[in-house]
Amino acid sequence: MDLREALYTTRAMRRVRPEPIPMEIQARIMDAAVRAPSGGNAQNWRFLLVDDEKVKAKIGPIYRRAMAMLWGSYYKDRLDEAHAAPELEESKSMLRVQSSAQWLADNFEVVPLYLFGFTQHDTSGSSIFPALWSAQLAARAEGIGTSLTQVLSFHNDEVLEILGVPKEEGWNMAGCVSLGYPTGKWGVAARQPASEVSFRNQWGGAVGFDTTMPLWP
Repeated sequence: MDLREALYTTRAMRRVRPEPIPMEIQARIMDAAVRAPSGGNAQNWRFLLVDDEKVKAKIGPIYRRAMAMLWGSYYKDRLDEAHAAPELEESKSMLRVQSSAQWLADNFEVVPLYLFGFTQHDTSGSSIFPALWSAQLAARAEGIGTSLTQVLSFHNDEVLEILGVPKEEGWNMAGCVSLGYPTGKWGVAARQPASEVSFRNQWGGAVGFDTTMPLWP
């Protein structure tokens, strides 16, 4: 797959089919993940793949509780505004995002594979997030949809206990990536133009280029 195609079309794909991901594909995804940049080449990361039905059954209810907390806190105002004026384009976009994210919550146990990323004595994410993103790009090359979520951090200790993570050794859960063959279609996500959210030299300074349309394809 062309690199730019992967970069432009690797968006959150939460609705997936339950069919398992072959082990050789999982190996390729993880092998790509560990090639990501690592600060000082410390590689103080660990990755935990979860496909056991019993483990997913334990985490699923926790994930749903966490999503309910998210809707009732961080996104509450945006959701209230969207429901108050559902005809607006920004409202439609917000409600689509909620529907997709809620599907993952409601169907947590159906998703065939999850990838948890952990760092030791480091909560910056400077190394683990490039690795998780590399895993997502590698998954895209295999036709597998992914979505990164941190919502389980609301119940961090509970999840670590279920997964058997030795918290006393300083391991922190950075995020969880869902993986599966998507039910939807790949495409370039609609975003604010880069020229509208980028500056040069000083905050607010003109960036020097204009990107009103995606530059790929």
